[in-house]
Formats: sequence, C-alpha cells, structure tokens
Amino acid sequence: MDTVFERQMDDLESAEDFLEFFGIDFNPEVVVVARLHILQRFHDYLRNRSSVTFEDYRACLSQAYDDFVHSDALTEKVFRVHKRAAGIATVPLASIGRSRRAC
Repeated sequence: MDTVFERQMDDLESAEDFLEFFGIDFNPEVVVVARLHILQRFHDYLRNRSSVTFEDYRACLSQAYDDFVHSDALTEKVFRVHKRAAGIATVPLASIGRSRRAC
C-alpha cells in the first residue's frame, strides 16, 4: 500500500518527527531516554496489525510511547539484550531438532 502519508513518512527521521507527524503529544524527556525503544515497539505493534491505515499507525505509535511513559526499557524488554539479561531467550524453530549421532 503506497499512500500519501506513507510517502510523507519517508522523510521522518527521529522519534520526535514521528510523534509530531501523527499529532501525539509527548514529553521530550521520555523520548530522549527511550527513543529507540519507542520506535522498535512501534514497529513491533505494526507487525501484528492486519491493516495499516493512518489511524493504525497513530494508535501503534501512541501505545508504544505510552509504554515508556509508564514503564522503562528494562521492564519492557524491547531489545534482545534486555531479554537475555532477564533470562528470556528465543530459539528459531528450525534449529530445534534431535542431534544425530553416529552409532
């Protein structure tokens, strides 16, 4: 889907740009601390959507921002490094199987 707003988003570079574009009020102090986490969570939320309208983008970004207004990066565990530190690991399904040993 190539809509006008998606072409406009090509010019957005920072979390602040995205928040302003979608008309979401934000506290700059929250964004300074969690900008990459917010953008990654935004991406994660979008990935789980079946449709992607302007309102879908806005709702996902608003939720991602709110996650870090009420929490922090260590609690939210957006990135793999935080998940590993908490003892959460993921293993690709393809790598799971029985090892074959010579008898």
